[in-house]
Amino acid sequence: MSRRLRDERGSVAIEAVVGLPAFALFISLIVMGGRVEITRQAIEAAAFDGARAASLERTRTDAAAAARTSVAASLTALPCTTSSVVVDAAGFDAPLGTTVLVGVTVTCRVGLADLSLPGVPGHRLLTATAYSPVDAYRERR
Repeated sequence: MSRRLRDERGSVAIEAVVGLPAFALFISLIVMGGRVEITRQAIEAAAFDGARAASLERTRTDAAAAARTSVAASLTALPCTTSSVVVDAAGFDAPLGTTVLVGVTVTCRVGLADLSLPGVPGHRLLTATAYSPVDAYRERR
C-alpha cells in the first residue's frame, strides 16, 4: 500500500465540522425539553395550589381572588411570556350538604425562540387544570 492511502491528515477537521453542530443541536434539544417539563410541572403545582386556596374560602368572589393570588405567587419564577388563570367557583352557590369541586385552569406560554432550533416554534402553550373539594358544611357569610 502506498503512503498516500494511509494518510489521514485533515480528518479531525472534517469530524469537527460535522460533529460540533450535531452536538450543539443535541444540547439545545435537552435544554428545550428541560425547560418545557419543568414549566409543565410548575404550572400543575400552581393549579393545585390555586384550587386548594379557593376551596378554603367561603364565597365565590373570595375563592377566585385567593386562587389568582396563589397562582400568581407560584408563577413568578417561571419562563412564561404570558399566563392566564381561569377559576370555576360556580359550586359555591350550591346548597349546604352538596359536594362541590372548585377548579382552576392555568395556561402558560413558554418562549423557546432563544434556543434557535430549526423546525421548533418560538413558543409552547402549556395548560394544567386542578380541582379541589369544597367543604359541604362550610360556614357562609
